[in-house]
Amino acid sequence: MIYKRGKFYWYKFVWSGKLVRESTKQGNNKVAREMESAHRTALAKGEVGIRDKKPAPTLSEFIADRFEPWAKARFEKPSPKTWVGYYRVGLSGIKEYKALVSTKLDAITSETVADFAAHRQRLGMQVSSVNSSLQVLRRILRLAVEWGALQSTPIVRMLPGARHRERVVTPQEEARYLAAASEILAEVAAVLVDTGLRPEECFRLRWESITWTNGRFGTLIVTHGKTTAARRVLPMTPRVRTILETRWSNAGRPAEGWIWPAATRSGHVEPSSLRKQHAATFKTIEVEAAKHNQKPVRPFVLYSLRHTFLTRLGESGCDAWTLARIAGHSNISMSSRYVHPSENAVLDAMSRLSGHKIGHNQSQVPQLPVANNDASVIN
Repeated sequence: MIYKRGKFYWYKFVWSGKLVRESTKQGNNKVAREMESAHRTALAKGEVGIRDKKPAPTLSEFIADRFEPWAKARFEKPSPKTWVGYYRVGLSGIKEYKALVSTKLDAITSETVADFAAHRQRLGMQVSSVNSSLQVLRRILRLAVEWGALQSTPIVRMLPGARHRERVVTPQEEARYLAAASEILAEVAAVLVDTGLRPEECFRLRWESITWTNGRFGTLIVTHGKTTAARRVLPMTPRVRTILETRWSNAGRPAEGWIWPAATRSGHVEPSSLRKQHAATFKTIEVEAAKHNQKPVRPFVLYSLRHTFLTRLGESGCDAWTLARIAGHSNISMSSRYVHPSENAVLDAMSRLSGHKIGHNQSQVPQLPVANNDASVIN
């Protein structure tokens, strides 16, 4: 039997009551079949015996020898946030649980995984933090299968009840937040809520990515992102144009460089650069609210501004495909969450079909008999 797992084809068959399973390390189906046939022939001639399976490494050994070097090479420089904020943090949590990392790969079961999740919860971790570690563990086990270190992976179930960043900021809350924020925070927040950029995409904007003459108010290019879909061109709104043009003029109209420079290792604003300012903004709003007998603004994270933009875009009637392109989503199902067509929108879409040939015309539609209450038409 030939089957594909990841990039390569595998073959398996039973010989003398024993299972033979091998990776061909080939992506060509024809070559893989030839290798399986050669192995069967060699067995039949007695030239080789049933190959003993190599002992499986422990999870700790597999992480140190294979997974961690792979993750570092792939993400540390191209996508440092993915490496530092996702893989390194997830691996740290996994390594701390000795009962898991000392287990051989082929001895890890769904029960072992559930014990690990329960251990993380006992440490007081939020559900989202536990699930993040579970996602990294699932990735490790799947790559172990793909690389031939494991035959099959156990089911890794996420914990229910994770809190999602789905806070939508109202226009009134937005206005109060921008009025209370520091200058740079207010500028960043306004760009986020007007473009739907991810915060890290906004922080990494460069002057080379800005074109003042395209479109109505100019465009900006997102050159870095989690996937190829994240690389996109977005039109600027009048507010974004004003903010960026003012910064550009104040900076001496540079031809290149970071739009939001900062004294950080990267040279541009980072989440840590704005964290204290963001928290201070809500305290300022709370003080002002108490003076004017108003309700304070319920705190939100900067990512909520992207969610707010996409929600408003969906409510405006934007279709899921266009929204996906603007948002930089790699999967249309992510964009579909924001699109909820009204009944009128559905009827309008159906009515537009009347101008297209869809296989029938009026002359081809069979005419049904018209109902008549006159008893004389009844035979």
